[in-house]
Amino acid sequence: MADLNATPSANRVHIAFFGRRNAGKSSLVNALTGQNAAIVSPIAGTTTDPVRKAMELLPLGPVVMIDTPGLDDEGEIGALRVQRALRELNRADIAVLVVDAAAGVTDGDRALLRRLREKGVPHLTVFNKCDLRQAVCGEGEVAVSAATGEGIDALKRHLARLAQNGDGGKRLLGDLLAPGDAVVLVTPIDASAPRGRLILPQVQTMRDILDAHALGAVTQLQEMPALLQRLGKPRLIVTDSQVFGAVKDMAPEDVPLTSFSILFARFKGVLDSAVRGAEAVSTLRDGDKVLVCEGCTHHRQCEDIGTVKLPGWIRRFSGAELQFVFASGGEFPEDLSPYALVVHCGGCMLTEREMRYRRGLAADSGVPFTNYGTLIAHMNGILRRSLEPFPEFAKKA
Repeated sequence: MADLNATPSANRVHIAFFGRRNAGKSSLVNALTGQNAAIVSPIAGTTTDPVRKAMELLPLGPVVMIDTPGLDDEGEIGALRVQRALRELNRADIAVLVVDAAAGVTDGDRALLRRLREKGVPHLTVFNKCDLRQAVCGEGEVAVSAATGEGIDALKRHLARLAQNGDGGKRLLGDLLAPGDAVVLVTPIDASAPRGRLILPQVQTMRDILDAHALGAVTQLQEMPALLQRLGKPRLIVTDSQVFGAVKDMAPEDVPLTSFSILFARFKGVLDSAVRGAEAVSTLRDGDKVLVCEGCTHHRQCEDIGTVKLPGWIRRFSGAELQFVFASGGEFPEDLSPYALVVHCGGCMLTEREMRYRRGLAADSGVPFTNYGTLIAHMNGILRRSLEPFPEFAKKA
């Protein structure tokens, strides 16, 4: 069972380290973490895949440190390693370019810096091995020695400032609540629910309710009427998307209703696209391909929402014979042009930057992008109602 006290990976600051082979990326990660988080060797190309380490890094707090393969790797396999390294740019909240102080900044380093600026990724250039060769640093640059520890504390402070600048203080639903407000959470326990625990979106939503000093009441669908009778009128009802249709019939018309998935779409910054993209389900035609994506990997159950329930609902609503393609975890197609629609999960396991990147790929290909909860609400005819807590989005439905 996962540690419920641990900060979810998607809520941690993701710090990715890039640079040439043997610039000292792995050594620097180990110096920052105070652990042997990455394998270190004088042999160029030791890091062959991105390596992640979740930890607490003071004064930042919870982070994920990502060590990547060298960007100057060679050969057919080397090109694949470089591709995997650059893919981390889409997930990183902060990028650190590690430069060998003796070698200086190369054309490849400058190309990466241009790419970081184009993508709007907060970044920092670190001149490593300053115990062997001193470096003159300008703005956005730090000199360190992973071997001696020189400059490591200064680097931590720089990273903390970058992280704080990017923290908008966003909330899942706490900004909608006042102390003492009651929120009903409808969480079905069926064959697809993990045994002995709740799923991450439900846990995170509960925590945000507590942080707002509001009252959270959790129920299954069957017990919802009895709970509402005892509780009275709640401030908000949040439901699992797969029972949207049943919950709408039980929920009082004057109580705002939304879903965990819609909350996460707003939290990850993609709700506007999800609302517009949901309408595309009505334009699907026979033979169209629909990409269904989940940010995590898990064992598929017989009634899995992503691979079973959602495709069935889309087929019935559209009346079209469709082809469904499924993607999960970190794998996401770069070319989305073959698809007529992309339907994504709430993205609780992905960073906001990653979700915006995936949404951006769809936009570049002219493919509508939506998410589970938004699409299900649309197909149940209650999208506008499910967006009532968010007036700026409701008027677009």
